[in-house]
Amino acid sequence: MSSRRVAMKAVDWIAFGERVPPNQRAMFNALKTRSDALTSKLTSLPEKPPAIDWSYYRKTIVKAGMVDEFEKKYNAIKVPEPIDTQGEKINAQEQEANKSAQSYCQASKERISKYEKELAKFKSMVPFDQMTIEDLNETFPETKLDMVKHPYWPHKPISDL
Repeated sequence: MSSRRVAMKAVDWIAFGERVPPNQRAMFNALKTRSDALTSKLTSLPEKPPAIDWSYYRKTIVKAGMVDEFEKKYNAIKVPEPIDTQGEKINAQEQEANKSAQSYCQASKERISKYEKELAKFKSMVPFDQMTIEDLNETFPETKLDMVKHPYWPHKPISDL
């Protein structure tokens, strides 16, 4: 039993609770209550079940051989512990998720640096109310009219308007 107690993983309920949406708070509280009840019940159980006093039963039960038969069957019972068949798959999924999270964080850092450069550009540019058309076209090249490609007003294709 102690090996099972050691194998139990502790749950960080505070961190878990921070990630629970408000509309699922009641279900989370029920889960935590149930988990705490099961954990306390498991810890209250003894390490090994109490030993059966076979000699007492031999004296009390009149039918000969019945207690010996029960004792033999009781000692022959071996309860198999479940084998972990999904642990490797879960670990592989966790590693894959960690890799994708790291790549996402790296891509996010690249986007952040790009956006910081744009923000620095916006902070250093001339304010819009003081900007001329030449300043606007220099700062934002996509606003420049292409008179060669679109010589007539509105100087852009109708589909872009």
